[in-house]
Amino acid sequence: MSRTSVTEHSNLDTFEERVLERRVGPCRLIMLPTPVQSVVTWRGSFMSYPDLDADEDLLQNVVVSLLDKGTRRRDRFAIAELLENKGAQVQFSSDGLYVDVSGRALREDVPDVLGLVAEQLREPLFGETEVEKAKARIGASLRRSMEKTGSQASGALTRQIYSISHPNYTPDPAERLARLESIGPEDVVQYHQRHFGGNAFTLAVVGDLDPDEIVESVRKHFSGWKEHDAPPAFSASAGPCRDGRTVVSMPGKQNVDVRMGHPVSFRRDDPEYIPVYLANYVLGGNFSARLMQTIRDEMGLTYGIRSGLYGITAQYEGHWQVAVTLSLENVERGIEETLREVRTFVDEGPSAEELADKKTTVIGSFKVGLATTSGLASSLLKNAERGFDVGYLDRFPDEVNGVTLAEAKAVIAKHFNPEAFHVAVAGGISDATR
Repeated sequence: MSRTSVTEHSNLDTFEERVLERRVGPCRLIMLPTPVQSVVTWRGSFMSYPDLDADEDLLQNVVVSLLDKGTRRRDRFAIAELLENKGAQVQFSSDGLYVDVSGRALREDVPDVLGLVAEQLREPLFGETEVEKAKARIGASLRRSMEKTGSQASGALTRQIYSISHPNYTPDPAERLARLESIGPEDVVQYHQRHFGGNAFTLAVVGDLDPDEIVESVRKHFSGWKEHDAPPAFSASAGPCRDGRTVVSMPGKQNVDVRMGHPVSFRRDDPEYIPVYLANYVLGGNFSARLMQTIRDEMGLTYGIRSGLYGITAQYEGHWQVAVTLSLENVERGIEETLREVRTFVDEGPSAEELADKKTTVIGSFKVGLATTSGLASSLLKNAERGFDVGYLDRFPDEVNGVTLAEAKAVIAKHFNPEAFHVAVAGGISDATR
């Protein structure tokens, strides 16, 4: 199947003019016809509301990993054969409070493939053998993460910033492995019954589509999908977070990953999000940012350093983080120089030239992300999940361009405080070497 580029579409058209929206049963259906021949791509999600205090997001991972392993009507081999014969793709993933589904098919095959998607979501067959295989796969992934300095540092930082009931909290991998072992087939069945339904079900469909055919396919396969009654069970606020340092000693590792960060008190739909995002991009958003130029290029202390806003959604708050990889001999100097550069940036803010350059980069990246049907579908879905109208995709470049230097400096002073950083260090270092 060829790459589904949509770059030849007229730039004069707006998303607000081109996108069609319908309510079909429990589904908010967002459709965007494009000039791509024969191919249709979709991205969808619904809110599952796992109980994070009970570590149900891990159980959700198991459930989602089994959706392509058989239904009450056909086994996994029949599913694979159907998709292969049609040259179609379907993927499911677990994303915190959401379950996501994505796919691609030829135009004439979309009704059949959407029917399969509905069957997989609504009528999965959780065989005992498949449950054990899924647990083994997830367990192997957890064990690999325990060997990665970056994963260990990132996880340690989240455990300082968030409560266990926050979607961004990362449980200790050893504790997750123990919890994973206790999950049985009946737990999987019960979770699916309690948490799978049409809650905030949104489907973005892009490509060579006939809107009436898509509406009819969704109505046929999803109109009877009822909402579940699992309540939201998560904390929306980040912090409070103590400053200081957490060390995860990993003997034998020749490098050290450092994550330093603190919670922020805004969400994705806050008017200050874009100014904060741009300000951070100047500091550590790409290879031409301040941190790369100073800590890597000028001082030679690292191969990689970046800063970013993490885990911020329209539903809950996240954190600001600086990440750097250091050699054992450069740990303390690397941390010290990184903090010095961050403090300087917070005190002085970006220059007008830096801000203008990053505006161009951010807008360019945004437009590149809209150049394929996959990127368009993903953007439409995320935009809907954030509660924005479709026209926000048209307004986004102007919103970025509209950020003033004074605005950027003001949000830096308000939201960035390196003195409040908690520093998480993971690698071949012990607490005694501090």
